[in-house]
Amino acid sequence: MKLVLLGDGESPHLLKWARALAPRVELYAASTRGFLPGLEELLPRERRLALDTRPAFAGGNVAVLQSLPRLAHWLARVQPDWVHAHYLTSHGTLAWLSRLLWRQRYAIVGSAWGSDILVTPQRHPTLRWLTQRVLHACALTTSDSLHMADRMRELGATEVMSFPFGLETLPAPPGRKDEHLVFANRGLEPIYAPERVLQVFGAIAAHWPDARLVVANDGSLRHALEQQVRALGLDDRVRFVGRLDATTQAHWYQQARWYLSLPVSDSVSVSVLEAMAHGCIPLLSDLPANRELVSDGSNGLILGAGQCPTPPELERLAQRAAHVAARNHDWVARQAMFEPAVERFVARLHALDSRGALRMGGWNP
Repeated sequence: MKLVLLGDGESPHLLKWARALAPRVELYAASTRGFLPGLEELLPRERRLALDTRPAFAGGNVAVLQSLPRLAHWLARVQPDWVHAHYLTSHGTLAWLSRLLWRQRYAIVGSAWGSDILVTPQRHPTLRWLTQRVLHACALTTSDSLHMADRMRELGATEVMSFPFGLETLPAPPGRKDEHLVFANRGLEPIYAPERVLQVFGAIAAHWPDARLVVANDGSLRHALEQQVRALGLDDRVRFVGRLDATTQAHWYQQARWYLSLPVSDSVSVSVLEAMAHGCIPLLSDLPANRELVSDGSNGLILGAGQCPTPPELERLAQRAAHVAARNHDWVARQAMFEPAVERFVARLHALDSRGALRMGGWNP
């Protein structure tokens, strides 16, 4: 089976998919940007197309659409059975238009990443129509949360496979931790509400005078957050460490007892799964996908808008910390490993013969 991954080749998420798919299919990749070194090592040059555009997260990416003829001609040479588009309102659109305008006969599978389903369709009626059209063109779609899968069906998706964008390797069971160390590593951008992370940590710090927060990652709000830390009087208790490599990030997961992730919109987060696998106790915003991972008060806390954890809530979890850590690690081992999910995904592609998949995906000869 010949499959083309279509997405951002500079994303570690696409590289993760490529590593899982490479042993199972004849794999090619087309990127609207360039390619990470890991993808270049995985796929020979003749199996890669870099369109070298610079898409912006906010949209308005005319250059991406202008690259469509080049993509379509490359796909005509490759003649894939499947084009696997990641992020539906950009790369899914390219896969759909290339097939429609150049009358190609590949089937489309689309993987939603979160905001392409949970945010973009609500921004404008045209974007909602486009999302619906792309979903209709897909013979199969994937979602990393049950909540997002429901939204995809509401928008017109037919068959949706739901599985977490899980871990490739399970870390060792959690060992000794710094009991009052808190770790946060979501982007320092408005959608991740990092100012709330600092507010919640302020409540934790008021209860535990020796509590410390390590903030990884970077973004447009970093300077404002550093000012907020000073205003809260937490200079000596909050440390900004920037973007981390995987080894350094794993070190902080291993050390921290608590993990903070408070976005305003999200599907199941890989970072939350990583934290749970390392035995961290997650403190999460009240989103449907987060409730698929955490039972409030049992293996973590769900914090509503403006809510901070209370001292009794923190103490109840702290008293059971070792049990919660082991439970979260074991849950990830059973439910959120990536390889078994990809194995099921590829088996489903094989079960959908190409001609039947084209009919299911709304292709009109």
